[in-house]
Amino acid sequence: MPIPIELHGPASPAPPLTPVPEATDRAPGLAAATEAARPPLPAAETLARCRKLVEPALREAVHGLHPDPGRIASHAFGWCDVNGEPSTGGGGKGVRPALTVLGAEAVGAGADVAVPAAVAIELIHTFSLMHDDIMDGDERRRHRDSAWKAFGTGPAVLAGDALFALAVRVLSGADGVRGGPAVHQLALMLGELVHGQADDVLFETRPWSGRGAVGLAEYRAMAARKTGALLGCATSLGPTLAGAHPRRTDALAEAGRLWGLAFQAVDDVLGIWGDPAVTGKPAHSDLRRGKKTLPVLAAIALTPAIGPHLERLLGGEGPHDDDRVRKAADLIDEAGGRAYALRDARTRVSAARDRLRAAPLVTAHVEELIELSEVLVDRRA
Repeated sequence: MPIPIELHGPASPAPPLTPVPEATDRAPGLAAATEAARPPLPAAETLARCRKLVEPALREAVHGLHPDPGRIASHAFGWCDVNGEPSTGGGGKGVRPALTVLGAEAVGAGADVAVPAAVAIELIHTFSLMHDDIMDGDERRRHRDSAWKAFGTGPAVLAGDALFALAVRVLSGADGVRGGPAVHQLALMLGELVHGQADDVLFETRPWSGRGAVGLAEYRAMAARKTGALLGCATSLGPTLAGAHPRRTDALAEAGRLWGLAFQAVDDVLGIWGDPAVTGKPAHSDLRRGKKTLPVLAAIALTPAIGPHLERLLGGEGPHDDDRVRKAADLIDEAGGRAYALRDARTRVSAARDRLRAAPLVTAHVEELIELSEVLVDRRA
């Protein structure tokens, strides 16, 4: 029997973003390239182009690890099965290293300049996923056993640590004098990522409503650190290696952070309503873990009456039965939480597009970045 609550109409639009200033300086010799627009490549072609450039260097770096963590890492990248036999599938789309390559091209640099940065970003991303799965108890990642499930918790932690250290080594070995500033930028991002992850884990222990409940402002600060910082670094680390003007690097970093917030909003939606056959994870997985995600917090903000109901359905120690979790997901949806999160994602993508188009960057590669950003929000996994 459904719980009677009063809904207050459709969700309000996502809150407006703070305007970003338009960059006005232009690099010598860049103006012609900036105006030389061409239709952007489809995102799939862009991803394939960047993967072809980055993956050989990524494989070479990973194959230099100790054999045991190296095998676990290769499994995480989808290059082999649990027994070390070559396999295909199970890897990611490669969006983050592609952002790094396109960021460098957007400031007028060659794609090759960005390869060490792109490798470092993909290593950090995979390290973070391996450790996230351990903390969340997720047994599946990309339709295969997660690293800790396949190899054990200790070996998976060690493999993640190996990728972390390898990322620093690869980036510090980049040609020229800019490896140091790039490593510093990576270190700052890692500090933010860990801070955001710590908040995310802590939020799981806090109530769904009432005193001590997580608010939207806290959530946004967490997401900006946990996900926004990584994508902001991904988009601007290549330009740092290229020696780009800070004004252009900052524009790319700001766009990347906005994409990170958009990505997290969609990820939150998939964590509740995603199709397990596509996501590779159980239905309503975030609700089962007590995660305070954007759809949940937006629904409570829009319709406070559902807060106590969610507390009754999801509060206390789990595991929660399927019926209770399904009722909670329905309440959140009816209160406008899903619609709010998806609108919020679109708002962030739109703001990032405007920021990049206002900056003194190479138009063709800006449009490729914008095209690629659609992959972050128009996805089912």
